[in-house]
Amino acid sequence: MDLTFSDELRLLRDLARSFTDDRVRPIASQIEREHRVPRELLSEMAEAGLLGVAIPSEYGGAGLGETGLCVVMEEITQGDFSVAVTYGAHASIGAMSVVVGGTEEQKRRFLPDMASGKTLTAYALSEANAGSDPAAMRTTARRDGDAWVLDGEKTWITNGDIADLVTVYAVTDRTKGAKGITAFLVPSSTKGFTVGKREEKMGQRGSATVTLAFDGCRVPDENRLGEIGGGFKIAMATLDRGRLALGANCLGCAREAHRLSVDYARQRQSFGKPIADHQAIQFFLADSACDVFTMESLVYRTAWLCDEGLAFARESAMVKLVCSEALDRVVDRAVQIHGGMGYSAEYRIEQLYRDARVTRIYEGTSEIQRIVIARDVLRRGS
Repeated sequence: MDLTFSDELRLLRDLARSFTDDRVRPIASQIEREHRVPRELLSEMAEAGLLGVAIPSEYGGAGLGETGLCVVMEEITQGDFSVAVTYGAHASIGAMSVVVGGTEEQKRRFLPDMASGKTLTAYALSEANAGSDPAAMRTTARRDGDAWVLDGEKTWITNGDIADLVTVYAVTDRTKGAKGITAFLVPSSTKGFTVGKREEKMGQRGSATVTLAFDGCRVPDENRLGEIGGGFKIAMATLDRGRLALGANCLGCAREAHRLSVDYARQRQSFGKPIADHQAIQFFLADSACDVFTMESLVYRTAWLCDEGLAFARESAMVKLVCSEALDRVVDRAVQIHGGMGYSAEYRIEQLYRDARVTRIYEGTSEIQRIVIARDVLRRGS
């Protein structure tokens, strides 16, 4: 295993970092204040070639795999978590559902426009009573000739109000449990497709999180993703990749919080010297440095497994669990290092603290990740 980045990945990191510094950081406060990521920013990301970084080159993407996606996610998150989440909902779980579950015809039909930014995507799995237990979903799809009719409601859907195409999971056979769920690619222009309320959230306020309603939405069978009853398998395979990308989000946020903490510790004076000279602060910084290194190691080793075509489901759950929990420790220490200023909205640390909290919840709670890991350990051994 080669732990160094290729020249291509180093160039990608430079591109993502420059884009973040030039285009994301200058408007981060505006995004937080206005609770929206400008659509033109996504267009600029598309022009820079960032939206299709993980899409195979034969379908119009850059073909840089999950490692490339994690590189971009890490850099953008350092500029603004909301932008990174909006980006990830499209470039990760949105597009990857087609990469993972689509037919050759569907890949050639949908992926090029996803890579170019002509089509923005969202991923609709969760429901009000079916978050950690997606098999309990109530959204249904019934066959009607050469089409399917969808009815139901999805909640907590990132990009739901800006997406052109949404991967929707629905029950096609209630008697089969998880094996009775099927995936569909639903254009937002479909009659009966409605965007509901937008959630007012603690953090990541710039990313849109909405409810989607389906009232007699008629979708042609050619938009069915995968086999009838194969939706749950596609959903889990997509989330394996999504959790990995989310780990890169956590890593980026942790890096930013740690960098700000180091800078503040060098500048802030107490008892006649910089607080960086106090052992208590040094221990905080040392512990956070260890957390960041652990996160980086887990993210990129697991991305390598994915890109090599090796099993990585357990490792992806580990990435989600370890990185989200470690991020909470890093941002908590950052607030403590900043003292009262860390609690003030005048300093960015306050926002990072709020942005970080949900990472232990979405795309599978920490508790769910522990169940996934434990089951695999008991099945395969350590």
